[in-house]
Amino acid sequence: MKIRIATAITLLCLTIIGKTQTVSFTSSNLPIIVINTNGQEIPDDPKITADMGIIFNAGNARNNMTDPLNHYNGKIGIELRGHSSLMFPMKSYSIELRDATGKSVDKSLFGLPKESDWVLYAPYTDKTLMRNFLAYTIAAETGHWASHCRYVEVVVNGDYKGVYIFEEKIKRGSGRVPIAKMAATDISGDAVTGGYIFSLDKDATGWYSSYPNPNAPNSRNRFDYVYPKVENIVQQQKDYIKSYVDSFETALAGSNFQDPVNGVRKFADMPSFIDYMVVNEMSRNIDAYRLSSYFYKDRNSINSKIYAGPVWDYDLAFRNADYCNGANTDGWAYNFNYICPADGAGLVPFWWEKLMMDTSFAKDFRCRWTVLRSNTLSLSHINHLIDSVVGLLSEASARHFQRWDVLGSW
Repeated sequence: MKIRIATAITLLCLTIIGKTQTVSFTSSNLPIIVINTNGQEIPDDPKITADMGIIFNAGNARNNMTDPLNHYNGKIGIELRGHSSLMFPMKSYSIELRDATGKSVDKSLFGLPKESDWVLYAPYTDKTLMRNFLAYTIAAETGHWASHCRYVEVVVNGDYKGVYIFEEKIKRGSGRVPIAKMAATDISGDAVTGGYIFSLDKDATGWYSSYPNPNAPNSRNRFDYVYPKVENIVQQQKDYIKSYVDSFETALAGSNFQDPVNGVRKFADMPSFIDYMVVNEMSRNIDAYRLSSYFYKDRNSINSKIYAGPVWDYDLAFRNADYCNGANTDGWAYNFNYICPADGAGLVPFWWEKLMMDTSFAKDFRCRWTVLRSNTLSLSHINHLIDSVVGLLSEASARHFQRWDVLGSW
């Protein structure tokens, strides 16, 4: 692959202007990902076949554009990734590792568990470049699976694209969301009970909740099938996961929701809901609970309860939103509906308001918060995480903000 230095261009996206400048990029302390689409435009969907190489020298040695593609050198499928972020000039990508025949292949990259599917996240609206890293790291340190992050610099078709975060995609697997694998033939008995991953997000394709959202009686959330995928899930599996989530919601909405045997605890893993809430509240995530909100359920013979998480998409958290009280340091993120009840992107389900009415849940939440504030969420530890990223990116961030001249601009 021949590397060309990027030429200066100006991109106009709606009301957001992203100015770019020529960047002389020859080497980095970060791994370098080089992508060549062989003249093809990268579409939103479907993936196109391209070439990808990674320069990642051992022992913290410097990575040079002239070095061999020593960490990966092969085919990939690549497409644009995101919803509203698609309008930004810096694009995120979904990556699938492929062999010469186009078949997906699992490989370990940057010491992470073997997989074929990865994300190259573009932190265009996050001028700290670390909000996702912070949220995922904190979630992992509370004891739950969260996407591992690796900072890289990316060149696409000879154009230096800046600092990216190489992330694990939310996906079922032994090294990712640890639930049972499902086949189309798993339609009865214990086999149909799991595992499932579902979410609340934009453009959902699944079923609707039977319960209105707080302060929005005419609004009901729609769930999305994540695993099995919408194109793979069969009707019996759709019926099962809908029925199970319906049972969870009915138990939570009922008068006996606090009953330790037949209430909401029959269907939901409370510690995971507490930790999920902790990450969303401490980060004051404007999208919390209503967008990019994931949940999973394993096979009944393994564990029959719904788990909250994994956490995902925190680019507008940590006061990076100037609407709907997103920049506040007080109040609760789960009360979003009382602040912006007409928000068209999605509203928070009744779950979290009702859970906080559960005296045992509220007590356990307070205790968990107190414990975490002494370690994972202590100011000293959070500052250490922030400082470590600042140190790591001190060189690369200067190039990034030369390429994307957004500092000081909305």
